[in-house]
Amino acid sequence: MELNSNERESQSASKRQNGVFRLLEQGEITSFTLLPRGSNYTFITTIEDGAGASCRAIYKPGDGERPLWDFPHGSLGARERASYLLAESLGWHFVPPTVVREGPHGPGSVQLFVEHDPQQHYFTLKELYPEEFQRMCLFDWLANNADRKAGHCLLSVDGSIWGIDHGLTFHSEHKLRTVIWDFAGAPLPDVLLRDVEALGDKLQRLEGPLAELAELIEPAELSALKKRRAAILERREFLTRHEGGVPWPLL
Repeated sequence: MELNSNERESQSASKRQNGVFRLLEQGEITSFTLLPRGSNYTFITTIEDGAGASCRAIYKPGDGERPLWDFPHGSLGARERASYLLAESLGWHFVPPTVVREGPHGPGSVQLFVEHDPQQHYFTLKELYPEEFQRMCLFDWLANNADRKAGHCLLSVDGSIWGIDHGLTFHSEHKLRTVIWDFAGAPLPDVLLRDVEALGDKLQRLEGPLAELAELIEPAELSALKKRRAAILERREFLTRHEGGVPWPLL
């Protein structure tokens, strides 16, 4: 049976993504450089497969995490991976491919590096990409993101919006801290509500990506995720400004 153009494009994208994941999971980290900014150790790396394929990635070893009073030490890499799995399960493909693997400084998260314009961030982009940031705003509520800085919103070289740095997520207590408050109190778009609604059966069955997500976070955190989903569907409006905080620094 001959495929139509959309089906061919989907198959091609799937093959590209599978290739990226093989690199991230199995490739050799041939170089790594410590980035000077950030409270945790973060390295930009080059990963190669020995057959000519390579990519750049961000490697965050668990041993390089600054101890926090409210998140278990060494757990942030798993939360980065869990955030990717949740976004994919929703059909919101704005979190770069992310894996957990062994690296030069021990196990940690490895995320595909997004080639982007470093001068752009949430405050420079928000007027141009309202739909993308509505999606990201709702994701942060659902994932209970405690650290959505403006600089965690990237404009890639191909014009796509990406969100990074999801280590402080999925806490069982309300921890939301974000710079995205422009939609406070506004009705949630129907398309986003449908995506959150469809997540219910997937969370109940815990099949596919969500089976792995359930292994990466604590049972109480998974239960809290389900409750936040239910609250979103009941409320049908974005949270108001006083129902969360802002991260420091904002960028």
